[in-house]
Amino acid sequence: MTLRTQFRGGRGASVLAIAVSAFILPAAAQAQDATAADDSANDIVVTGFRSSIDTSAAQKRASTSIVEVVSPEDLGKLPDLSIAESLSRLPGLATQRLDGRANVVSIRGLAPDFTTTLLNGREQVSAGNNRGVELDQYPTELLNGAVVYKTPDAKLIGQALGGTIDMKTVRPLAYGKQQVVVGVRGELNDLGRLNPDISNKGYRANFFYVDQNDDETVGWAIGYARMQSPTQEERWQAWGYPTVSDTNSTKVIGGAKPYVKSNELKRDGLMGVLELKPSDRFHTTFDGYWSKFKDEQRLRGIELPLKWSGAQLQPGYTTENGLVTSGTFNGVEAVMRNDVVHRDAEIWAIGSNNQFQANDTLSIELDLSYSKLKKVEENLEIYLGTGRGGGVGATDNLGFVQPANGGVITFKPTINYADPSLFVITDPQGWNSCGGSVPNCQDGFVNRPTIKDRLQSIRLQAVQALDGGLFDSLTVGANYSDRRKQLIDEGFVLTNKNYPNSPAVPSSYLFDPVSLDFIGIPGMVSFDSWKYYNDGNYKLTNEALWERGRYTNSYVVREKVLTGYVQANINSGNLKGNAGVQVVHTNQEADGYSAANLGSGVVARPVTDGDKYTDFLPSLNLSYEVAPQTLLRFGAARMLARARMDQLNPGVGYGFTQANNVDGASITKSPWSGNVGNAKLRPLMADTFDIAVEKYFGRGAYISVGGFYKHLENWIYRQDSEFDFTGTPTPGNVVPTFNKGIVSQWQNGESGKVYGFEASLSLPFSTFSSALDGFGFISSASFTDSKVREGGADPIKMPGLSRWVVNGTVYYEKAGFQARASGRYRSAFLAEVAGLSLVRDRIMAASEFVVDAQIGYTFQSGSLEGLGILLQASNLTNERFMTYQNDDVRQVRDYQTYGRNFMAGITYKF
Repeated sequence: MTLRTQFRGGRGASVLAIAVSAFILPAAAQAQDATAADDSANDIVVTGFRSSIDTSAAQKRASTSIVEVVSPEDLGKLPDLSIAESLSRLPGLATQRLDGRANVVSIRGLAPDFTTTLLNGREQVSAGNNRGVELDQYPTELLNGAVVYKTPDAKLIGQALGGTIDMKTVRPLAYGKQQVVVGVRGELNDLGRLNPDISNKGYRANFFYVDQNDDETVGWAIGYARMQSPTQEERWQAWGYPTVSDTNSTKVIGGAKPYVKSNELKRDGLMGVLELKPSDRFHTTFDGYWSKFKDEQRLRGIELPLKWSGAQLQPGYTTENGLVTSGTFNGVEAVMRNDVVHRDAEIWAIGSNNQFQANDTLSIELDLSYSKLKKVEENLEIYLGTGRGGGVGATDNLGFVQPANGGVITFKPTINYADPSLFVITDPQGWNSCGGSVPNCQDGFVNRPTIKDRLQSIRLQAVQALDGGLFDSLTVGANYSDRRKQLIDEGFVLTNKNYPNSPAVPSSYLFDPVSLDFIGIPGMVSFDSWKYYNDGNYKLTNEALWERGRYTNSYVVREKVLTGYVQANINSGNLKGNAGVQVVHTNQEADGYSAANLGSGVVARPVTDGDKYTDFLPSLNLSYEVAPQTLLRFGAARMLARARMDQLNPGVGYGFTQANNVDGASITKSPWSGNVGNAKLRPLMADTFDIAVEKYFGRGAYISVGGFYKHLENWIYRQDSEFDFTGTPTPGNVVPTFNKGIVSQWQNGESGKVYGFEASLSLPFSTFSSALDGFGFISSASFTDSKVREGGADPIKMPGLSRWVVNGTVYYEKAGFQARASGRYRSAFLAEVAGLSLVRDRIMAASEFVVDAQIGYTFQSGSLEGLGILLQASNLTNERFMTYQNDDVRQVRDYQTYGRNFMAGITYKF
């Protein structure tokens, strides 16, 4: 794999991109015949980004399915942080940012849980508590390409409603030459060092080596990538917007949690491939991938309980269109936070692919794979306040001003938040009584969710060549996979060892005050809370003693899936494609807990449930060359997406009302109630149709326009249903008079549709004139909409769906010089963000437009030949990530700015 300097961006959004597209398309169509003739007459050699465009276009054209391709020249080299960044620039794909970096991918408006991620054709485990793979754990330096299947074929294992991402590692024998690449890059965030214990500087380094023996019967490759990347973040969070009073419907900020956040993301990745081809009849490949992902964060800020606490909004406030825009709250009792987050994840993935040519027409393939992941989080909250328990200690008369069009509310305080003698270690709001036995005991909290995921599979496939007719070959195979995923949810209340006293922070732990100028507060008390915690200054009390959710959030899901498939491959003149069917048998089972707090603490007992079922998934893909270099594509398939892991959790969180436990109790007046999962959930099923036209007119030049329609046979959402509580523990072991109750439970129900269109353009300007050789333009746009209902109500907003996603890039590359400017836009969408203990929160995210730029030079000759120099800037406009509620962008729930990252680096290839 050749590793050359790459420009950040790939495909970004801009008004300029759309305007240029409209202007140049007619001219491009006129120039196509001459360009095709030139290509056939001349062997033009291009490298770097231009080569990646050529390769991607060639793979897209040759595929019998509707696909998008990131070519090897886009990957396996700087500067993308991860494969997620590279995929974010493909048509119809959009990423959601986490701490400023692309994290998970939505395809065609469908959330990451409706997307399957493969590595060398094998399904991968995930670090989240569901199915969506967190792609920022896969460094680009170790990958050699990716294909996104928007329409499936029968032999594609892991097909999903949105699409399937298949990441690739290099194949040394196919690469065909020796290559060694080393690279290093320094990184700087322009927000500066917001917290004293996390730097705003970082680096990346990588090494890659691929080679073969002289007989080209043995090939090997090894790659290593190290990253220590900084993120600095100014973050504003609101507690909601209640009404001013019972008689005044005007809304006002209910509380706030602004803070500055510093991340240090460390990632080590290792990839190895051994390829053997001792004869023309036998070919085997062993590959392995390992990644260690460590995210260390420091968060310092102040929770300001306003309307939600005893603080009083003073007369004289101003309003605009039903929202208070400025005013003063008296009696504000702040909770100062010095928080720490540690996330450690480790991924192993190994596989063996063995191909045997039994005779001239029959080939047999055996593929074995195993992957596993363990992710451990520790989210530490440490509180300071002016006194223990609500209504104790000094309070603030806090003025505030809300921006007219949404954004960060700024404050005018009347007390000194940087005074370590005023703010002491305590439970300022009296948030917890440790199950009722210790009043005002919560001086801090620690959440410790743990995820374990293991997936192993075996696939056996045979391909028989056929003579003549419509079909040129027949593929028959079977795949068996066994997956086990576990979430352990733990949380502990921290009580200072000096309780009930509220000690000051010892001076040996203090840092200089941290600035919160972005919200109008000059400084706050800052100290080394991680060291203070680890020095044994807190007593831990397990919240599961009184909080049932710690049990009901925990689960183990096991899935055993046997997939048989047959596919006839079409290759007849101008018509290519495939037709086939998958038969998928699923055996799913899950463990959880039935839990309740019955007055004397939580009572929990294990529960197990599951189901078996079989689905038939036919598929058809056709590609017809209606004119030279013009393809008409059609795809139709029945597809599935399995229920989320947390939905399959059979856990039961219930309550028992003794007042209703009377003779004559019934389903409408039952002593039982609760929230229930459902291990019997069936997958989401959809019938999908695609049509596209692709026109190729020269090297790396094409235009593609298409549309898709997905009819969802069902949708999973919470519904009220009867549940049998027979045998469930009750307070004092009383005998229930009635054993059924109405619960809120995940169920299959309703139907809906997702539909849209996509257009993409790749245009080297040499199409018009040789004088413009080296200049080019790439752009794509997609529109997606949906109509999905839950229980006959108005259509819901589907998670991850942006109606518009637009990308555009202008580039120049020639004689070693490279330059690129790009942007990507996505309209507002329903974001899924991690809440307490990884529980999902859904909230609307505002539209965003991210701009990147890069320049570089690679020496073409002389003693420095192969040396590349890179300068890059990402997020040039410091684009915020903003979520809001009640369809009012002024009612900001979360407002994050990450600053700009500047990078400088070199690569050397020999």
